Amino acid sequence: MSANLANIGHLAPAIRHNWQLEEVQALYAMPFNDLIFKAQTVHRAHFDPNEIQISSLLSIKTGACAEDCGYCPQSARYDAGVKAEALMPVDEVLLMAQRAKDQGASRFCMGAAWRKPKDKDVERVIEMVQGVKAMGMETCVTLGMLTDAQTERLKEGGLDYYNHNLDTSEEYYTEVITTRTYQDRLDTLERVRNAGINVCCGGIVGMGESDVDRSNLLIQLANMPKHPESVPVNMLVQVEGTPLMGTEALDPLVFIRTLAVARIMMPKSRVRLSAGRNQMSDEMQALCFLAGANSIFYGDKLLTTDNPMTNDDLALFKRLGVYSGGSSHAV
Repeated sequence: MSANLANIGHLAPAIRHNWQLEEVQALYAMPFNDLIFKAQTVHRAHFDPNEIQISSLLSIKTGACAEDCGYCPQSARYDAGVKAEALMPVDEVLLMAQRAKDQGASRFCMGAAWRKPKDKDVERVIEMVQGVKAMGMETCVTLGMLTDAQTERLKEGGLDYYNHNLDTSEEYYTEVITTRTYQDRLDTLERVRNAGINVCCGGIVGMGESDVDRSNLLIQLANMPKHPESVPVNMLVQVEGTPLMGTEALDPLVFIRTLAVARIMMPKSRVRLSAGRNQMSDEMQALCFLAGANSIFYGDKLLTTDNPMTNDDLALFKRLGVYSGGSSHAV
């Protein structure tokens, strides 16, 4: 721990799992400057404030998904211009992983548009995981719902992280998705946690949800028996042809407040600034980092939607005086 972190370590709040709605709403309602100061204080108690962890995300199986997630162009139910593709060959995935590592990523995330994978597909994904780990990178996959046996196989295969987002509050969930229940998602997360795989779980804001919904999503995450090691916070990327196209845009300051509240509630988690960065100014991203975000997705694509180019991110990092780091855990 650096001297800077040690000096403020005594200010670190206790890790809690009993947040109440009134408390979270009070955080959201704080004057913006006070909220950012509180979040940054918590952040500095656990992390180097100028270090950003970089992940890269690749769609290893695109489109033709049976789910009806209202934000997702990969659903077979929507005409969003996404061409369905089979699971990528292992060697092609490893080439992309090496490229990501060469560009500074320390974690390689692989996403497949499945409701739930077949056992044979899981075995191919494990080959990818092992190849990526051999490069010295952390691994993360998102494959949909898992069985107990599949989860154990992924753990045996060396998987570091499993991503399975809750997306929104339980109360608003059916406004966005009807083909998979909220409990289905919680059950998958419990399997992942019980298997000893790190949990990557967050949500999407800007889908028409209320302030209470955003608070309840964070409560669901923070009141888990163990906080997710990685918490991606996504801004809705509106895609022509999906039901959520035309949703009223979220106030950028509400998005930044959400990151800050997440940081306060889950002090040791990596809070990842995820989808939607392509629509954010450099100044907005800087405020996101100030609010406690300390991870990003790198590269020009997030599955099927645009993301800032790598060179743009490097230029922003230089302007802000921050740097990329490979450590995934809080101090």
